[in-house]
Amino acid sequence: TAAERAVTDALGEPVLRDAAVLATGFCAGLAPGMHPGDLVVAEETRDAHGATPCAGTELLVKELVRAVPGKTVHTGPLTGSDHVVRGHERGELLATGAIAVDMESAATLRAAGRAGRRPVAAVRVVVDAPEHELVRIGTVRGGLSAFRVLRAVLPAFFEWHRSLLLPRR
Repeated sequence: TAAERAVTDALGEPVLRDAAVLATGFCAGLAPGMHPGDLVVAEETRDAHGATPCAGTELLVKELVRAVPGKTVHTGPLTGSDHVVRGHERGELLATGAIAVDMESAATLRAAGRAGRRPVAAVRVVVDAPEHELVRIGTVRGGLSAFRVLRAVLPAFFEWHRSLLLPRR
């Protein structure tokens, strides 16, 4: 995928040889009760190629709660898809134990792991959920809200990175 190629190319640069990788962006919530603007911290990412465990999830949750008080933070498996998931597919993915789905995280973290041992994680903002699917006109409002949440949690990403035991340069 394009995400895998981009990560592989970037981590091939000497300055990023030992870099941690955090996949961020938007996702579709799978569990009932999820709302646009909720946060998802992946315990692992999954797709047809397997699962990639995530590092530092407890710290990410703590920092996200601090960065955006009152926002709901969900933790669990994040699954990958090559298309927008709708209707019955949501239920099928939820039945596998996944709590959210996106199109990039699994490929991104898998590529990061192939490029060398490093901490990886994924934090996504829910842009649509079972009761708030993309086909509704309210999606534009939900998308803008999700973008604002993603921007607000940037300090949490820095704290996660600072907490990692990465090699000194």
